[in-house]
Amino acid sequence: LGRRFAERKRCADLECSMLMCRGKAMRDFKGPDCRFVNFKKGEAVYVYYKLIGESTELWAGSVGSDFGYFPKDLLEINHNYSNEELELPTDVSLICF
Repeated sequence: LGRRFAERKRCADLECSMLMCRGKAMRDFKGPDCRFVNFKKGEAVYVYYKLIGESTELWAGSVGSDFGYFPKDLLEINHNYSNEELELPTDVSLICF
């Protein structure tokens, strides 16, 4: 897979720019590197896409102005923005500099 966590992802639109859902962080999370978004328990997390295939445990989203991956199990979904899910190939993952 190279620099990708998964070969496919699910999005609400072809550009993966529309929100899929919003949730509340169930506990603090500090990612292992800059590709991950950090959050505190209770913060709102906005989901833009869900990785499928080998890394089904990771979703991508934002907290404030920060964007990155996080474990989906840490999120309690409280609002769905779209019921449509398109399956698309993933691009290269975010890169740390």
